[in-house]
Parts: sequence; C-alpha cells; structure tokens
Amino acid sequence: MTTPPQLSTPLTRLTGVDHPIVQTGMGWVAGARLVTATAQAGALGILASATMTHDELERQIIEVKERTDRPFGVNLRADAGDAAARVELLIRHGVKVASFALAPRRELIERLKDNGVVVIPSIGAVRHAEKVAAWGADAVMVQGGEGGGHTGAVPTSILLPSVVSAVDIPVIAAGGFHDGRGLAAALASGAAGVGMGTRFLLTSDSSVPEAVKRRYLDFGLDGTVVTTKADGMPHRLLRTEFVEGLEGGNGLSRVLPTLRRSWEFKKLSGLSWPQLVKDALSMKKATGRSWGQMTLAANTPMLLKAGLVDGDTSAGMLAAGQVVGLIDDLPSCEELVDRVVRDAVIHLRAAAACLLD
Repeated sequence: MTTPPQLSTPLTRLTGVDHPIVQTGMGWVAGARLVTATAQAGALGILASATMTHDELERQIIEVKERTDRPFGVNLRADAGDAAARVELLIRHGVKVASFALAPRRELIERLKDNGVVVIPSIGAVRHAEKVAAWGADAVMVQGGEGGGHTGAVPTSILLPSVVSAVDIPVIAAGGFHDGRGLAAALASGAAGVGMGTRFLLTSDSSVPEAVKRRYLDFGLDGTVVTTKADGMPHRLLRTEFVEGLEGGNGLSRVLPTLRRSWEFKKLSGLSWPQLVKDALSMKKATGRSWGQMTLAANTPMLLKAGLVDGDTSAGMLAAGQVVGLIDDLPSCEELVDRVVRDAVIHLRAAAACLLD
C-alpha cells in the first residue's frame, strides 16, 4: 500500500500525527490493540480509561508504547475520584494527548499543559467550548446528535460551525463521520479534523467479537435509537431487542438488575464503596443528574461490557452512531485511514475546482 497524501491541519500540527483523524475513546473497545493499530496508521488513537482500573490503564499505556512510537492519547473521566492520579500517570509515561468526556477542572488542564500534554475535552454545546477554551484547553471535540453513546440533540452540521465561530482553538468534529467525504466536509466547515467511533469499532483491529461486528453491519440508517432508559441520560444505541425491552419496561423492573450491575462493576473496577459514592457525588455535581438517574447510571458499564466484550447481545447494549447504516465492511485501521484520507483529498480538490480564477 502506497503512502496516502497528507493533510496538514492544526490538529496534525498540535499532536504530531500524520492525518487529521481521531479514533475516539470508546469504553471496552478502545484498548491497546485498537489504539496501536490506529497510531501505526498515522491517526490519533485514544485509550478509553473509564472502564479500566488505575493499574490496568498503566498496563495498557505501557503496552501501546511497546508496540508503537507514534503519538496516542488517553480519555479520562474528569469527574472520577482518581482523576488527578490518572493525570499524573499520563505525565509520567509521556502520553501525548489527554481527552475528557466532560470539562476537566482548570487545575487539571494546567497540570497537563505544564508537562507538555495536549488537552482536548469533548463538548456538546458552544458555552462548554468557550469555557474550556478560556481555561486553556488546546482543542475541543464537538459531537453532534448523530454520534453513538451519550449524545445531544443538535446535529453536527449545526453544532460544528457554531463552535468554530465561537472559539479560536482547533475544533474536531465528531458524530456522523465514517469516510473521506465527511472529512472533506468537516475541513471545509472549519474543523481541524474528525473523530470517528463506530467506524473504528467496525475494523478488523477492533477487539469486539466478530459476531457482534457482523450484527452491526446488519443495521440500516434507522437502526439506532436514543434512549434515557439505560442510565438516565440520552444514549444512542443499536435498536436491538434488548434495547426495545428497556424502552418498554417500567422503573420497578429495572431496580434489581441495576443494583446487581452496580455490585458487578464495583468488583470489576476494584473500587471501594466509599470511592464509588465519591465518584457518584462528583458525577452528579458535574452532570446535574437526579439521584434516580444516578442509580440508573450504574447500568451503563456492565450493559456495554455484556454486548461489546462478552458478545451477549440479548443482555447487553451496543452503542452506535447513525453512520452504522452506511458501513458494510471491516477494514484494518491502516486500510480505513488510507481510504478516508485519499477520498478526502479527491473531494477537496473537486471543491477547489469550483473556484473561478
């Protein structure tokens, strides 16, 4: 495979990657295997640490460093009780990028930047982008409503240009991207690159069970649903029988399974009950969730694990962006990145040809 042309953008210059493409930090999916393959392909791979213990995260970072010398990042939960300790872990191991699902505290941003780590929070509203930009974030990732997992209601086509106009730091567009046409459109709208989750999940380098990947490929553009029944917040998932059951169930029917999954996640994470309560209080303050929603939030890690790790789609959730309906193959990360970049260049040149001298 010949080397694809390079697109130089503020994102590539900021992070040192070859191509303005980010593999997002998907819990249970974005481990060392996928991140290494993404980094080797010249894009920015992001380890998802929210479903890892502190020690497991360190092992995963070390594994990526042993397998590649290319830049990569780690996604952190800003509201986690051990967020500061995880920040120190990134600094100690020389991780290039720290991304956050929620706005990190100003002092965490300062600590990372003082040690040469690029800080890229994910945001879903203009005001959030303005806040983290004022606090010193190096860039932001904006996810429109088309994206998988927790998502908002504003589509990327509206959210992206509004954020680009509001801040003077690089903006990465996420939610609805899977090919070169999308990358070209994002760059033309002022983005510095794109973030892709579902598209990287559906690669041969992804650790998701093959049978589950094949099930993803069966869904069309109407194959996802945004539900609040899983954890109290809008969550875009594949429209499986299990999710349809969640949508139709009542609150009482979810209480005992929720408590059981809370206990399972406690054992898996190695956290004590006081630590879990501290994290819950921090999350409640950061997100504004009610206590009822916080109780439901205990569902999420184990429901996702059941589907994405254990392959049990009858008892688990499968997060997916709407682009799942446009994906029909499982390329390697190298093949995917090469294809996206080459196609983007074709579309950018075609658009430039419309200019009159």
